[in-house]
Amino acid sequence: MSTETNKKKADKSDKIALYIQRTLCYIVLILLSILCLFSFYVLLINTTRSHPDIQKGFSLIPGKSFLVNMKNLLTDKQLPVLSGMANSLLVASGTAILSVYFSALTAYAIHAYNFRFKKLAFTFIMIIMMVPTQVSALGFIKQMSDMHLMNSFIPLVVPSIASPVVFFFIKQYMDSVLPIELVEAARIDGAHEFRIFNQIVLPLMKPAIAVQAIFTFVASWNNYFIPSLLLNKDSKKTLPILIAQLRSADFLKFDMGKVYMMLGFAILPVIVVYLCLSKFIVRGVTLGGVKG
Repeated sequence: MSTETNKKKADKSDKIALYIQRTLCYIVLILLSILCLFSFYVLLINTTRSHPDIQKGFSLIPGKSFLVNMKNLLTDKQLPVLSGMANSLLVASGTAILSVYFSALTAYAIHAYNFRFKKLAFTFIMIIMMVPTQVSALGFIKQMSDMHLMNSFIPLVVPSIASPVVFFFIKQYMDSVLPIELVEAARIDGAHEFRIFNQIVLPLMKPAIAVQAIFTFVASWNNYFIPSLLLNKDSKKTLPILIAQLRSADFLKFDMGKVYMMLGFAILPVIVVYLCLSKFIVRGVTLGGVKG
């Protein structure tokens, strides 16, 4: 009798300890979420405030200048924000699609085939991953100038086919979720390699592809260094270049309301892309948990 009582007390104490641990975890996660979202809230609030109100200091209450700030931004001929967003969206989307697809294709080739220089090819890709963009920027710009590709989006999109970081992440994920027996079974059934890749491999890789698509899109969307060296025409400039131009604006004409409104425009597509792709990540984690 005493043994059963002690067991019940131990189970009860374990449940209380587990409840306390979960409560603390939820509190920490809520605080971290508030800290992460607070900057977005401040940005949203400042898009509704005028320049004099912003200069007065911080406020949690929205202002009444949202439409005025938007009008001032959209009517500024020196800051073509809509064309800048279209240019950035074209470059970032093209970069994400090409980078993810061809990186997954390369990872599949390394994963599913055995050839003489397989390890050497993998090592070579890893070495390229360690080379900073700034090291090769001067030669890259010179080559693009010789090829008459200045003020073109081609140098910003096409080179993203070779993305060692994306390749490495997808390769590691592929090693854990793609058994080679599945590929061999599809080959026995008569499926061609591209059909195997597009209809079998890619659906299995949706979580990894979604993660890398988000990272690549955001990195390309925020990229300022290479586009600023390649793009000189106002009609070709991306959004980060236009935002950087605000730093050189005349102090007397500097409008903080317009600046925050432009930052709001810049962050909106990133949020939309994340919301659209994050569902594939959640599904992948859920399915992985069920299989486990």
